[in-house]
Amino acid sequence: MLRILAIYLVCINIFSLLLFGIDKRKAKKGAFRISEKGLFLSAILGGSIGAILGMHLFHHKTRHWYFRYGLPLILAVQIVIGLFAYCK
Repeated sequence: MLRILAIYLVCINIFSLLLFGIDKRKAKKGAFRISEKGLFLSAILGGSIGAILGMHLFHHKTRHWYFRYGLPLILAVQIVIGLFAYCK
């Protein structure tokens, strides 16, 4: 079970990282963008580390306070939930 969870987390974090890169590329080209809800959803589904890395790696959404503080908050909540689940 832990192996499946680990594989899922690696995949969703890579996916989140790529979403930020794709959205940054689309922003530069003026193309149709990935919604902010979609970016946050990928983080909420477990990809918060990838989203934070993507935000900083691609310098994307770093000026938006709700990304700057929201993504680390999502990660903190996920860590707390993970600790509760692990300790039970």
